[in-house]
Amino acid sequence: MKALKTFIIVLGGMVTTVGCTKLDESLNGSIPQNEFKENADIPGLLKSCYTAMYGPFQDQTGIWCLQDMTSDDAIGPTRGGDWDDNGVWRVLHTQKWDAENQRIRDNFSNLLQIVFLTTDIQNYNPPADVAAQAYMLRAWVTYNVFDLYNKVPFRQVGSDLNLPPEILEGQAAIDQIQADIDKALPDLGDGPANKSNKWAAKAILMKLYLNRGAFLNRKAPTFDAADMQKVISLADEIINSGKFALESDFYSSFIPKNTETSKEIIFANENTTTEAGNVRFHWHAGTHYNQNPSGWNGFTTLANFYDKFEDQDQRKGKAYTGFTDKVGMRVGFLVGQQYGKDNVALVDRGGNPLVFTRDITPIVDGNVELPGIRVVKYVPDMKSDYSGDKDIAENDYVFLRYSDVLLMKAEALLRTGNAEDALDIVNEIRVKRGATALATLDLDKLLDERGRELYWESWRRNDLIRFGKFLDPFGPTKPEKSDDKYLLFPIPNAAKAANPALEQNPGY
Repeated sequence: MKALKTFIIVLGGMVTTVGCTKLDESLNGSIPQNEFKENADIPGLLKSCYTAMYGPFQDQTGIWCLQDMTSDDAIGPTRGGDWDDNGVWRVLHTQKWDAENQRIRDNFSNLLQIVFLTTDIQNYNPPADVAAQAYMLRAWVTYNVFDLYNKVPFRQVGSDLNLPPEILEGQAAIDQIQADIDKALPDLGDGPANKSNKWAAKAILMKLYLNRGAFLNRKAPTFDAADMQKVISLADEIINSGKFALESDFYSSFIPKNTETSKEIIFANENTTTEAGNVRFHWHAGTHYNQNPSGWNGFTTLANFYDKFEDQDQRKGKAYTGFTDKVGMRVGFLVGQQYGKDNVALVDRGGNPLVFTRDITPIVDGNVELPGIRVVKYVPDMKSDYSGDKDIAENDYVFLRYSDVLLMKAEALLRTGNAEDALDIVNEIRVKRGATALATLDLDKLLDERGRELYWESWRRNDLIRFGKFLDPFGPTKPEKSDDKYLLFPIPNAAKAANPALEQNPGY
């Protein structure tokens, strides 16, 4: 108990200041270090590393809004008096944010909290498998901080907390992520998918090598042949393991208890009936109040993105057995007249037909309840009671899937001149999803395929930057090209004030 209390005190000081240089000296020596380490609750400390991911990874205010809301596949429109939130969603989608943005600030702090937790547990001499899990989690979160902000305040295990953290950026950040994966791999197991495992570690390395040239020069990404070969080799290790396969049912990777049955999931964040994040936002955020489950009538996708799908592509949407037959709602993209149980046509709160329309604007006028194509990628867990703040949905939150591994391999092949094999991979996925096989493949088509497969999974911004498209107009909701500075998020002003060594990103 003493160890846990001291841990919480130290954590609180670290997270609040994001890299503070001085701890309360009254703590020094209050508990003998040997006793502190011997009495530490190692399983509890590891569990805290996983549950700390709930907010920044599973919530609509987490990195999802930084990766998808800023892109062409999601928008959070203001609907009359609803969903304005001081314009925080609008500035993300239109790429007009600044260093005071609440979502940017909170995610920086919350992600660094996990970096601290996964570092701190190593001070308690954990078993090798626990240490490996924590190192992989640290690599995963460090990767995300680096992707978003380009700078990572970082402390090595056992470093003096009275000294400022080092600031990792560029190749130094890449090297640190690689080093943590190298430490983790020898002691990581085959699974389960909702815990750190060696296949997830290899998939993270694929992301690192595929994006290395973009991380080092986001304005003009490069793709070194050696990096692309590493991506291909790692993909082959995952493919040849025989553990993973494309599911015939696309949505089976997003159902309750999905990691127990889906062979596509490589890494996910576990949700149980007693402890869970906010996975339910994936069905509540966009659906209407009068649908079942009742939604918040907020977020949508864009018509331009929706039009990338063929009608027969199951990723576009379908009736889902065991769900649609109970409540009437489909999964995928929802557009047009909406229905309830027994095919009863639903109405909005004014009694008008509940017809979701294609077009959407950052600020909705007129009937604010109907505009926008809604997205339900996770199949709602209908046993959830949704009472108070309790969320008992058991859909594990998916981070990395086998189809992403295949598409990364296809991209590496295409970027090294092997379009034929890349096309075979893409068509394997398309045919499995019910789409028509492509006759040819280029980078634009591959980017579209990544969008169709991975929409709303927190990869769209990352992909668009790597393909040189992130700053481009999205259509009516973002008609102008953005300034280069928006390739990175700013370092929050609060973080800079706490750590003067943390330099602001260019343009902010």
